Amino acid sequence: MTKQMKRIFGIDLGTTYSSIAYVDDFGKAVVVPNAENQNVTPSVVFFDGPNIVVGDVAKESAKLYPNDVVSFVKRSMGEPDFLFEHDGKSYRAEEISSFVLRKVAQDAEAHLGEKVTDVVITCPAYFGINEREATKIAGEIAGFNVRQIINEPTAAAIAYGSTESSDDKVVLVYDLGGGTFDITMIHIQPDAIEVICTGGDHNLGGKDWDDRIVANLVEEFHAQTGSKEDILEDPDTCQDLQLSAERSKKILSQREKTPISITHGGERVKVELSREKFEAITNDLMERTIALTHDMLSEAKKKGYTRFDEFILVGGSTRMPMVVNRIKEDFGIEPKMFAPEEAVAKGAAIYGWKLSINDSLIERLQRKIGKKVQKMEDLAKVDARHVEEAAREVAAETGYTLPAVKSSMVKVRDVASKSFGVLATNAQNEEVVVNCILRNTAVPVEVTQEFYTAVENQKTVLIRIMESETSDENVPPDHSREIGTAVLHLPPGLPEDTPVIISFTLNKEGRLHLTAVESSEQRKVEVVIETLSVIQGEELREAKARAQNLVVH
Repeated sequence: MTKQMKRIFGIDLGTTYSSIAYVDDFGKAVVVPNAENQNVTPSVVFFDGPNIVVGDVAKESAKLYPNDVVSFVKRSMGEPDFLFEHDGKSYRAEEISSFVLRKVAQDAEAHLGEKVTDVVITCPAYFGINEREATKIAGEIAGFNVRQIINEPTAAAIAYGSTESSDDKVVLVYDLGGGTFDITMIHIQPDAIEVICTGGDHNLGGKDWDDRIVANLVEEFHAQTGSKEDILEDPDTCQDLQLSAERSKKILSQREKTPISITHGGERVKVELSREKFEAITNDLMERTIALTHDMLSEAKKKGYTRFDEFILVGGSTRMPMVVNRIKEDFGIEPKMFAPEEAVAKGAAIYGWKLSINDSLIERLQRKIGKKVQKMEDLAKVDARHVEEAAREVAAETGYTLPAVKSSMVKVRDVASKSFGVLATNAQNEEVVVNCILRNTAVPVEVTQEFYTAVENQKTVLIRIMESETSDENVPPDHSREIGTAVLHLPPGLPEDTPVIISFTLNKEGRLHLTAVESSEQRKVEVVIETLSVIQGEELREAKARAQNLVVH
């Protein structure tokens, strides 16, 4: 890496496993092994007295110290009610996630002899405003400059597009991880990677398959011992069964059956679990992913996409044979397994590399033309000769080939994972959420819509900003959740039905900005949605201070 270009690392912050990657001096994305020489690190945190332990040791410690171990915290990102209490202190999901981020970064630093400062972090495509903001804050608590939060399927597509041919093709990215499921249609073109539609469920993943095995083991224990005790109430037994379930699931991806032993209350029971039985007790979970895939394809048809060329499998849980078999059966296509555990981190690293190259290009272009170039989208307004010259200079200074530097100019365009609107009253005097930005709309996007005051001489307008998972323009309030409010103060004496112009802007990171203007005196209110359900204020300052004094092992 030359001095002229800053390294930006990509981090896959996973529900069950996390990893970190970078682009080497030859332009290749490389996953950095951890201190245990593994490419993935369990996203498990063990509070060992004053010490924070992350990874394999933490996962194994769950057997002996279940009350001191936190797993699957990603499923609680952005939840205001999640708190983990330990030693008189409360930890939010963002802070616990920051320990995982620090662990993978520390190990990368030790391996490369280089400080990790700037990062791109991935999140499920289905994450909303709260979850995305929480992910970014987790990175900030860990001490990083978070350059961007990008969607996991998009990252996987970037990695796939960089290794496969540059032919124009439409791919489905089926991403079944440890705790989340995303299904995304992406159009890969020589000069652009464009997300068409996305769907999924951030509470559906490999852990749910594990839980079904655990439930089956409890049934077997009851059947063989005659006991009716809920053995999962014993934390030690519960943790032991969870670990056994995950292990047996992996074995069943290779073999037709596996033995499992259950020890509880002085009794020991042996169970043989077959792949056939495993697939039977988890079939509805598999069918849920297929149904979500069809839902997404229906949305894609509305945008004119009626076919796809390839079906790409990402995420460790896609190694289960039932996934490949069911997809072949339903879609009549042989899915491609593409670096299931590494694609997302590699794609994030490539995106970070792209940002770094872009920074250098923009800097040189500004010097050449004497004008400010704020972002890569502005290159379309710049003389192509200047762009070519700047690209050649960057290639010469960094050692990358000119085609590699030009590939960094490939546009990456994502879509809104949710719909955003405001609560209003319709002609029937009923409350309804009017969605201004619809789910699966390409971002960045700005939408302006006209609303009206309800009564004569109205003094204020309370604007309740809503988020929903439907792509309908009008939805009932109970199908949405409030993510922010704004109050617009009105001049006196306004008649009923005075127009109020509301504009929504959603940037490519998923950050939402609202402006409301009344038409008579142009009074205005602006709000950037800073979700109230993530750590902030004094609590955030305390978390950052704690992070400076903590050592993560």
